[in-house]
Amino acid sequence: MNFELKTFDLADAAREKCDALIVLVNDVFKPGKDVLSTLLTQALKAGDLEIKVGKSLVLYHTSGVAGVRVVLAGIAAGSAKDVHKAVVSAVTAVKAPKVKKLVICFASLPEAAAVCAAVIAAAEAGYVYTTTKSKPDGQLIQQVLVGLPNASKFKTAFDRTLAAVLGIEYAKEWANRPANHATPSLLAGAARALAKLPSIKCEVLGPKEVAKLAMGAFIAVAQGSEEPLRFIVLHYNGASKAQAPTVLIGKGLTFDSGGISIKPAAEMDEMKFDMSGAASVLGVFRALAELHPAINVVGLIPSCENLPGGRSIKPGDVVTSMSGQTIEILNTDAEGRLVLSDALTYAERFKPRVVIDIATLTGACMIALGGVRSGLFSSDETLAASLMAAGESSSDLCWRMPLDDEYAEGLKTNFADVANVAGRAGGAITAAKFLQGFAGKFPWAHLDVAGTAWKSGLAKGATGRPVALLLQYLLATQK
Repeated sequence: MNFELKTFDLADAAREKCDALIVLVNDVFKPGKDVLSTLLTQALKAGDLEIKVGKSLVLYHTSGVAGVRVVLAGIAAGSAKDVHKAVVSAVTAVKAPKVKKLVICFASLPEAAAVCAAVIAAAEAGYVYTTTKSKPDGQLIQQVLVGLPNASKFKTAFDRTLAAVLGIEYAKEWANRPANHATPSLLAGAARALAKLPSIKCEVLGPKEVAKLAMGAFIAVAQGSEEPLRFIVLHYNGASKAQAPTVLIGKGLTFDSGGISIKPAAEMDEMKFDMSGAASVLGVFRALAELHPAINVVGLIPSCENLPGGRSIKPGDVVTSMSGQTIEILNTDAEGRLVLSDALTYAERFKPRVVIDIATLTGACMIALGGVRSGLFSSDETLAASLMAAGESSSDLCWRMPLDDEYAEGLKTNFADVANVAGRAGGAITAAKFLQGFAGKFPWAHLDVAGTAWKSGLAKGATGRPVALLLQYLLATQK
């Protein structure tokens, strides 16, 4: 899908030839003398259109309008959230095989955040996964033209959003692939492909290199599968070597059966999404290559499968992590924190300014926050505030959760330095407390995206979150 930003008003929009025209009208709309203004005024007066979000009017072959289909859509006060919802609904309403060119215009001058939301929403509504289909339909909408008065004012925000869309769709692509089409080795191939882009380098460590690093926790999770593990290291170098990097760590479990502590069969197929944290890191690097910001970023992806087998770890086993800490594995389905613990220790070598790990870590976080906000845990007030702000401005929301020391009491064990699970209560928090024990040498944050990284049901598929949040945060760190 190609996006273009163009300067025009409602009169210009009426003259633009396209397969579908979406007109977004807010509560401060003042009509002009053009045909679309007249149409909006009449529809509002008749009660056929309301400015409330979710209210729209679909027209076909309207006199005086070059677009074949017209959607008049209310966006209330015109917030980014309202625009996103309205555009997704409008695009869905007109999406058909003959709709190749789409025009989106605002009846009143919007805020930059609303323009960005419109672009992301159009990309989201038009996205189609095709990789493993024998006769894919492909993406129906090929071109999206966004029309605004004084479009040059929005160019920077527009360009950033296009880069975010590329990153989000790269993350979706890899998270949506079935596990046999997204093995650790194939995930490493996706990272190597990114290294062909400007300013990005990639290194992939295999079982021998990981064994030399003494990543005992990571190795333990991987040993039940015949697929060899991969530890992926990405570098984006946009600033001087003297500038400390931000390190992003993405959980890369390309399939998680739970291991010996096997999951229920129902919906286990969705455990292909357990590498969504890794996919988001890949997506961020795809966007960075497009924008070339003056920052340094390191991406770490510990990738493997968690399967039951003769060599699988067992409940009660004790393993030694790269940090030297011993871990009693009480539940083999709490494997994400094991692979992340070694990645957190590996991150120390980069002397990072901050470290952020992203993981579909706990069902408990999904219960706590649902699919609206990702869980945010952090040992650093400034970092937590910056991530919260990035989430709000990008509409990729998170919510800060506690890290009181009392939550770590359940991780105590008689047989190792720490257990990998506590009780059921506060499960997302105790998982974060486990990770915090390996993140004491740098400012650290953990994003639990178990509820936000994918959708189930009829809309099943990856969301690409939290690429937008992370990109917004990274761009805000430029000096």
